[in-house]
Amino acid sequence: MSEPLSDSALDQLFRTARTYNGYLDQPVSDAQLHAIWDLMKFGPTSANCLPARIIWCTSDAAKQKLAALAMPANAEKILVAPVTAIIGMDLEFYENLPELFPHTDASSWFVGNEELAKTTAFRNSSLQGAYFILAARALGLDTGAMSGFNNAAVDEAFFADQPSVKSNFISTLGYGDPSTIFERSPRPDFGRFNRIA
Repeated sequence: MSEPLSDSALDQLFRTARTYNGYLDQPVSDAQLHAIWDLMKFGPTSANCLPARIIWCTSDAAKQKLAALAMPANAEKILVAPVTAIIGMDLEFYENLPELFPHTDASSWFVGNEELAKTTAFRNSSLQGAYFILAARALGLDTGAMSGFNNAAVDEAFFADQPSVKSNFISTLGYGDPSTIFERSPRPDFGRFNRIA
């Protein structure tokens, strides 16, 4: 049985963690990107389908290419962040299920059922995006997840060699600059949005 995390760990992951709009001038290493993946890959997905495909934009050229496809406010964030991750989803993730979920013929659930495959890819890549955020926070990094970009153009620019992969959302990554965050938006109590049946 797992033990509850300490208050300081819960603060780092949730209560005092924030979404950042800017970052300190401090690099993020490739080893840290690997470490994020090596944590987030353990988060549960349906039938261990792991549909997320990530492009980590670290070079100036990659960041400029991505920024050109984002709304102006987001473009500025991309250009100043040490890293921006494009969280994509492979709509043909099921081709890997014989390896990733060998317990049964799970790929047959999706072959020929495009709508189910798309829904499953979107749901589970979004979950993996959340695991990405938590893994980054657990490793002492900060993120700034966002929409506000041209998905079709990003797909063409970054996933042209993988036509089954489509972008879901993007997130900046680095050591957050506290001066760039807003005051925390409301987080309602349990009773407002929950029911116990």
